[in-house]
This record gives sequence, C-alpha cells and structure tokens, in this order.
Amino acid sequence: MRTRSICSFLLPFSLIFTGCFVDHNDPAPGPEPEPQDPSPTECSDPGAGDCVAASTKPRSLTPSVPEADSKELAVGNTTFALDLYRQLAAEPGNLFYSPYSVSSALAMTYAGARGETAEQMATALRFTLPQERLHPAFNALDLALASRGEGAEGQDGEGFRLNVANALWGQKDYFYVPEFLDVLAVNYGAGMNLVDFVQASEEAREIINGWVAKRTEDRIKDLLPEGVLTPSTRLVLTNAIYFNAAWQFPFEEERTAPGDFTLPDDSTVSVPMMAGAAQVPYGEGDGYRALEMPYDGRELSMVLVLPSDLGEFESGLDRARLEGVLGSLEDRSVQIALPKFEFESTFDLVPPLEELGMPIAFTGDADFSGINGQGGLSISDVIHKAFVSVNEAGTEAAAATAVVIGETSAPEPAAIRFDRPFLFFIRDIATSAVLFAGRVTDPSE
Repeated sequence: MRTRSICSFLLPFSLIFTGCFVDHNDPAPGPEPEPQDPSPTECSDPGAGDCVAASTKPRSLTPSVPEADSKELAVGNTTFALDLYRQLAAEPGNLFYSPYSVSSALAMTYAGARGETAEQMATALRFTLPQERLHPAFNALDLALASRGEGAEGQDGEGFRLNVANALWGQKDYFYVPEFLDVLAVNYGAGMNLVDFVQASEEAREIINGWVAKRTEDRIKDLLPEGVLTPSTRLVLTNAIYFNAAWQFPFEEERTAPGDFTLPDDSTVSVPMMAGAAQVPYGEGDGYRALEMPYDGRELSMVLVLPSDLGEFESGLDRARLEGVLGSLEDRSVQIALPKFEFESTFDLVPPLEELGMPIAFTGDADFSGINGQGGLSISDVIHKAFVSVNEAGTEAAAATAVVIGETSAPEPAAIRFDRPFLFFIRDIATSAVLFAGRVTDPSE
C-alpha cells in the first residue's frame, strides 16, 4: 500500500523494506562470498530504541577521494536532482524537496542492492561511480558540508546550522550482512538500531519519528504515518537534513510591504514583499532572469530563477540549463523584491523513482541480498517531507561554470521583482551540491 508523505524543510527521507521472515538456522543461500553463521542479532530491550547492531569499523573522517570522483558525483547528483524536479513539478502548486537527502538515503540502500536491481538504481539515481568509489565520495561530500558555516549566523540569530544524519532501523533477531553494515558505518556514520517491527511496529514507528524530529529541530514530525510499518517490515533507512542560515545581506523588516504576486492562472494575490538592494551575482538569459543570494559566510547560497514562461523553462530544465544560468551570473548592484514564504511539501517518491528507471526495486524480483545475504526484500515505500521558511533574516529548512570577464565598463544597476512563479535552489558553492530545490507559485499558501 502506497502512502503519501508530507514535506518540511529538514528533508528527512525513509525507505522501508519488506520480506518474508527467514529461518536463520538454515545456511544463507545468497551470493555473499565468505561463509558466515547467519545467526540473528540479539537485543535485550528493542523498545528502548538504543539497541544497535553496530559495525566494529568507525566512520572514515579523512576519506581519500580523487577530485575527479567528487566532481563525477556532483554531476550525477545534480542531474538526478533536476530529473526528479521535472517529475515532481508535474503536480501544480508550491513544491520543496531535498535531492541531497533522497540521494543519500538511496545510496545507503544501493549498498545492499545486487544484479539488475543495482543496475536500475544506478541508472535512476545517475550514479556512475562503482560502489567502492561512490560511497567514499558521498562520505567526503557529507564531511565537507559538515564543515560549513563556522562563525556564521543562523536565520534565528543563533549560529549557522547544516546538519545531516543517517540511521538504519532493523528487525531484532534478523541477520544483516556485516559488510553492508560496514559500508554504511564507514561512509555514512549510520548504525543499525534494532527494533521489533513484528510485535511492536507502532512503537518502532514512534522511535523512528522521534529520531527524525530531534535531528530536524522538530520541523519534521511524524515522517512515518500510521500503518506504514507492518510485521513484514525488516529495515528502514532514514536521512535527515537541517539548514538554518542568515542572509549575508539581510532585508530590513520595515521595508516589507504588501505587494501583488501573479499566480499561474494570471490572477493576483497580495503577499508580504521584502525589498532591498545589494551587490550580488545577477544574470539574464533566454527566457529567464536570475539572482544568487549568498548566506552569511558565503559558503552557501540561494539561486532564484524568474522564468518568463514557467512551463517552458521547467520542461527544458536539466543540468546544462542550470549551469547556463549559473554561468550568466555576474556581480551587479541589484534592487530586489522577494516575497516572504513558508510551506511544506509531501511526496510518495515511489512513482517518480519508477519513472526514472528503477521499478524492479519495488517488486518481488528485487535483489537486496547484500543486506541479509539471502534476498527476499523489496522497497515498499519511499517517503519524503520538506519544510522551508524564507524571511528578512534568512532561510530555515535546507553548480558551476567559470566565466572570465575582461575589463569593461560597469553595467547599469539591475532590478528584479519575484512577483510571479519562480524557482529556487539552495546549493553549496564549493562542491556545487544542490541541497534543496523548490518552486513558489503562491507564497500566500
């Protein structure tokens, strides 16, 4: 049974595996090369949520990743982010999601995929690196993001936050391949928390939702709705990301005033419109104008794109087009008008992932034998929630082409008013990682 999730800016994400409960007294017939005694992991008090089937290996804090691998991962992740955007944008209205959270959670799952299932996942997620290089590249990117914002401010006057956390939740008394746990511990810092889906699925749901809420400063609550976990659930993989940053050039609250915003049907709605002026990257191109607004510390930014025709721009939105937008940006004095907005999004990601090329993962033919050594597992749900709030102070929630400019006369000051539907992307400047993406069609909702 499919369930719709809801969205919130901290973008937690989960995958739920189901399969028959295997008698682990029999030898594992799966493809793992090393013989093992598939004895289930014991847990004295699974309801406490702190029983962990831990890998003995610590997380690698200094992964050796060639620059070429980091760039290849960034290209693939950006391609996936925009391919997924086109799938999600088919539904009308505001939308917000974290492609980075989705990619991270599915990369952890991919570690246990084998055969055609792994091939389809790589195709859908635009993974081009082999597994032994992909997971260290994710680790290096995650650690780079963790280093951002030292000394910078948050939207709420407290310190800058960009926090990413991963965790696994597995059935007690069930066998998990040690190599699978090692990959996730070393590269994602994810331990296997043991719970009892068979006898206490509701308690397990509360434990997982509590973990997500805590790591997203209570912005994402009830990620897993009632009924999504059943006695046949064997594994849930979760990723949570939280972002809170102040603008480098904040808007003055006293300049915020009601203004008209034109909706897709050409009607208008009155919304609080922020106003300001700053020397920031600004660009124009075929069918769009764009603006990059840096956050305090200038390590992350929000790129806002104002298309002349929303549908036409979205239909052709791919990595090359986004790179074209970024390449058009040049520092300029800009008069800015931007609506305040805050909204949530909810997604059942199974249909778009099937459309992107990985349908087998959701069927009985799926091969996740890298997780338990025997197979019999498939993904039943992929749930994603996101929340975003943009105001005068900054953002709470969550690429690049070099253009060499010769000495020329200063351009005339520009002005841009986001008073009709627009797109926005929150990105890490150094790595080009797109952490969040969204569209505003009605900031009054």
